[in-house]
Amino acid sequence: MQNADAVAALVGGCLVFVLLILAVGVVITVFYLLTMQKALTLVGERHQKMAPGLVWLLLIPVFHLVWQFFVVTNVSDSIKSWAAENGQNVGDAGYSIGLAACICSCCCLLGVIPCLGAFITMFAGPGALICYIIWWVKIAGFNRLMAERA
Repeated sequence: MQNADAVAALVGGCLVFVLLILAVGVVITVFYLLTMQKALTLVGERHQKMAPGLVWLLLIPVFHLVWQFFVVTNVSDSIKSWAAENGQNVGDAGYSIGLAACICSCCCLLGVIPCLGAFITMFAGPGALICYIIWWVKIAGFNRLMAERA
């Protein structure tokens, strides 16, 4: 009886921990998507390469693996278009680091391949996280620049 209670407590604790991690992940994702949506809104309709609300399609499981490439490309192109008209130099508007994040994210799927997959995922997972953080910070910086110029 004691073992069953201990196992139930352990399983319950693990479940609460997993749900907490998922909740934190959802909150972080929502703030990320709000930043991308804000970037597309701030550039103005003339420069938007996609509608701002379409970034929320990244919440769709599996589909987001493809859609993330479209979001990175269109957000970067929209910022570059806005910058060209406003005499700002934004380089590639974060496209390279955003693309690297998308590629690393897709490489994490290779974890299902025995032996090789685990090795690739060991590097691709942290690489994707780091690249996404850098991309997010760049876009937030462009948002501040565009808001100041508005």
